[in-house]
Amino acid sequence: MVDLGVIHYAYLIIVFLIIAIICFKKDIVLPCIIGIAIIGYIYSGNMLKTLQIIFMAILVSGMQFIEIIIIIALVYAMSKALREVGVDEMMLRPISKLIKSKNMAFFILGFTMLIFSWFIWPSPAVVFVGAIMLPIAIKAGLPRIWAAVSMSIFGPGIALSSDYFIQAAPSITSKTAGINNSLNLIKASFPLWMAMSCTTVLIAFIIMKKDLRKGFKDNEKQYIEPVIIDKGIPKNGRVISIVVPIIFIADIIFIYIYKIKGTDASALIGGTAIMTMIISNIMIYGLKDALEKSSGLIRDGFMFSIKVFSPVIIIGAFFFLGSKETASSILGTETNGLLTEVGMYLAYRFPLSKVSVVLIHSLISGMLGVGGSGFSGLPLIGTLSQVFSSTLPIKKEGLAALGQIITIWVGGGTIVPWSVISVAAICEVEPLELVSKNIIPVLGGFLVMIITAIFIL
Repeated sequence: MVDLGVIHYAYLIIVFLIIAIICFKKDIVLPCIIGIAIIGYIYSGNMLKTLQIIFMAILVSGMQFIEIIIIIALVYAMSKALREVGVDEMMLRPISKLIKSKNMAFFILGFTMLIFSWFIWPSPAVVFVGAIMLPIAIKAGLPRIWAAVSMSIFGPGIALSSDYFIQAAPSITSKTAGINNSLNLIKASFPLWMAMSCTTVLIAFIIMKKDLRKGFKDNEKQYIEPVIIDKGIPKNGRVISIVVPIIFIADIIFIYIYKIKGTDASALIGGTAIMTMIISNIMIYGLKDALEKSSGLIRDGFMFSIKVFSPVIIIGAFFFLGSKETASSILGTETNGLLTEVGMYLAYRFPLSKVSVVLIHSLISGMLGVGGSGFSGLPLIGTLSQVFSSTLPIKKEGLAALGQIITIWVGGGTIVPWSVISVAAICEVEPLELVSKNIIPVLGGFLVMIITAIFIL
C-alpha cells in the first residue's frame, strides 16, 4: 500500500490552486513554476538541487512536445505562404459557389472550416475561411451570428477536439497519460467525438431554424461584398491552388494504405507542408527571391508555434511530476509519479466506480477549459486518466479522450467568451452573444457524450 507524505499533499494543494486560478481566468505559468520549485525542494531538501529540478522538468516537457511544436510551425508557414499570394481564395472559390441557401451556408461554411482547421489549425483557418466565404454565406441569408456559431462549432470545437491530422492535442494528452502511440487515443476518441459533434451540430441547427422561423435578424448590415484578390494572384497561383489539395489528399491515402501512425504520420504532414511552401515560393517568386522568402516564413511559423506552446511546456512540466514515466526523469527513479501514488492510495481507501470516475473526470476537464485555452489543461487531463485507469478497470485511452474533448470544447473557442474573440471579430458579432447561442448545443453534446462514455469505457 502507498502512504502519502508531505510532498503528495503539497502537490495536491498546488493542483487545486492551479484549477482555481484557471477558473478566475488568470495565467497559470508562474504558479506552475513555483509549484515545481516547492515540490523540488520538498523532494530534495537542497536549494541547488531544486533549481536543477525546475530546469529538468521544463527540459523533459520540452522534449515531449518538440515534435508538435515543429509540425505546427511548418504548417503555419505553409498556410501563410498560400494566403499571402491569394491561393487561399482560389482554393475556396469552388466550394463557395455551392452556397445557395441559409441551410447550405450553415453546413458548407462549417465543413469548410472543419477541413481547413484539421490541416492548418483553427486560428489561421478563421481568417483563411472567414474572409472569403463569410460574405457569400451572409448574402445567401445566413445571419452573422449563426455563421459565427457554425465556424466556432466546426473549427475550435469539432476539428480541434479531434486534431486527427496535425495531432497536437492527442500527442499532448497521450504523453502525459503514458500512452505510447497517440493513434490509440485517436481511435478511442472516435465514438465519443462523433457523439459530441453530431449532437451539438443537430441541436445548433434546430435552434437556428427556430430563430429563422421567428424572423430572426442580426442587424441591417447583413451583406458585405466578398473580398476580391484576383488582381494580385500570380499566374502560377492557379496551379498551386489545384496541386496543394491533391497533395494533402494523397497524404491521407498513404496514411491509410500504409497504416502510417503517430510520429510517422506527423512527419509526413510536416514534410509535405514545408516542401509545399518551398515549391510554392519558387514558382511564384523565383529561386533567388524564394531563398529569403522561405526563411522569413519559417521564422514566422516557429514564432507562432513557440508563442502557442511555450506556456504549455511550462504547465506540462509541473503536471509531468504526477506521471510515472516522466516524474522518474525529473525527480529520480524512486518515484512512481505523485498523482499516480495519490490515485493508488485513494483506490485502496475509497473504492471508485466507473460512473463516478467518468463524472469526476468530466467535471475537472470542464473546469480546466474555463481558462480559455483548451491546451493548457491537457497535461493534467492525461495524468488524471493514467491515475484513474491504474485504480480501476477503465480504458485509459477513452478516459483521456473524453477529457481532451471536453477541455478543448470549453476552452478552445465555443462557450468561454474570451476564447471566441477571433471568430466573433471576423463575423462582427459580440462574443457574449456567440457564447449564448453555443451554450445549449455544446452542453447537450456533453450530456450525450458522457452517457456514451459510461457505456463504452
